Amino acid sequence: MLAKTARRVWQGCCLVRRALFCITIVSTALLFCIAVTSCKNPTGSGSSTSAPPIPTVTVATVVQKDVPIYEESVGTTVGFVNADILPKVSGYLLKQDYQDGSRVRAGQLLFEIDPRQYQAALDQALGNLSQAQAEHKQNQLNLARYTKLFKASVIPKEQFDNSTQTTLASAAEVQADAGAVESAKLNLQWTKVYSPINGVAGIARAQVGDLVGTSTLLTTVSQLDPMKVSFPVSEKLYLHFADQLNAIGGANATPSPSIQLILDDGSVYSHPGHLYALNRQVDLQTGTIMLQAVFPNPQNILRPGMYAKVRAQTEVQRNALLVPQTAVSSIQGQYEVAVVSADNKVTLRPVTPGLKTGSLWVIDHGLKPGERVVADGAMKVREGMEVNPVLTTEEMQRLSETPQAGSKPVMQE
Repeated sequence: MLAKTARRVWQGCCLVRRALFCITIVSTALLFCIAVTSCKNPTGSGSSTSAPPIPTVTVATVVQKDVPIYEESVGTTVGFVNADILPKVSGYLLKQDYQDGSRVRAGQLLFEIDPRQYQAALDQALGNLSQAQAEHKQNQLNLARYTKLFKASVIPKEQFDNSTQTTLASAAEVQADAGAVESAKLNLQWTKVYSPINGVAGIARAQVGDLVGTSTLLTTVSQLDPMKVSFPVSEKLYLHFADQLNAIGGANATPSPSIQLILDDGSVYSHPGHLYALNRQVDLQTGTIMLQAVFPNPQNILRPGMYAKVRAQTEVQRNALLVPQTAVSSIQGQYEVAVVSADNKVTLRPVTPGLKTGSLWVIDHGLKPGERVVADGAMKVREGMEVNPVLTTEEMQRLSETPQAGSKPVMQE
C-alpha cells in the first residue's frame, strides 16, 4: 500500500516538472517573437523604412564667351641707371656732402677725401716740370751755338750730335714731367667725388674718418624715373612671341602691349608700362629668358629691389567655356566635374582645364555650352546619384559677367 502511494506521488511530481518545462519554452518563444517584431517595426505600425532625402546642390551653367589671355611673371624693380660710387684715389674720408637718401643731380659733390698728399704730389710734379723745362731751354741754346760752330767746321760732328741728342732727351723729359703734372692734378681732383647722374643717392656705406680705397663702395645713385622691372619668361612663351620680342626698339617694332604692375600688397600700380629690352640668352639652369619693362615713376614710389608681378594681355581665346573654379576637382593630377543631367542625375566627367580668369576656369575639353555642373557640394555626390539642383541668383549673375581679372596657363594644381 505504501509503495503504491509513493509511486503515485512520484508520477505527480514528474507531471509538474514537465508542465513547468513546457511553460518555460513557450514563454521564451513568445519573448523572441516580440523582440524580432520590435526590431522590424520599432513604431509598432508595421510600415517599411523611408528612403533617404535627395541632397540639394548648387549648380552653375557652362558659359561660352571670349576670354582675354594674360601672361604673368614675377620680377624685381631695377633703377633705370644705377651708378656705384667708388673713389679713384685712396685716403681718409673727410666729409659727406649730401644727405642720405636724398635726390642729387649730375655733378653734385658727394664726398671729400683728404687731399694733402695729392697736393704735395702735384707740387713736386710741377717742380720737376720746371726743372726739366729749364734744362731743355739750356740744351736748346747750346744746340743753337753748336749748330753754327759745326757749320763753320769749328767743332767736330760728334760734339754736334751729342748736343742734338741731349736736347731731344730733355724735350722728352719735359713731356714726361708734364704728364706727371696732369696725373697729379687728376688725383687731386679725384679727392672730391661727384655724382655722375641725376637720381637718388643711397645711404652712405663709408663713414667720415674711414680709410677708403679704389675698391671701397661709398654709395649708389639710381635714376628712378623711369623704373625698369626685370622678369623672366619661359622659353616656350618666348618662341611664341619671338618676332615681336626681337623687334623691340627697332624701326619695325610693333606697339608693345600695355603692362600692368602688381605690387607686394596686391595693389595695381597706377602707371602702365611697356616692354623695353630682351636679354641676349636663355638661362641654362631655369630655361627662361630675361625681359625688362619700363614704368613711369614720377613720385618715386617704386624703388630698386621691390617685388613686382607684371601682367599683360597677349591674346583673346574665342568661345571659351567657363565654369566656377570650385566646380573642378583634382584627383592625382586628373581633373573632373560633376555634371547634372536633365533628369537630375550626376555624371562624373573628366575635363581638361585651361586658363584661370578671376574666380572662373576655362575648360578646353570635356564640357558643352549650357550644361549644368555642381559648383557647391561636389564632394558629397557620386556617379548616378539623384540630386536637387539649385541655381542661385548670385551664381547666375557672376557667370554672366565678363571676366576682368588676368589669367594664365595652368600647368599643374
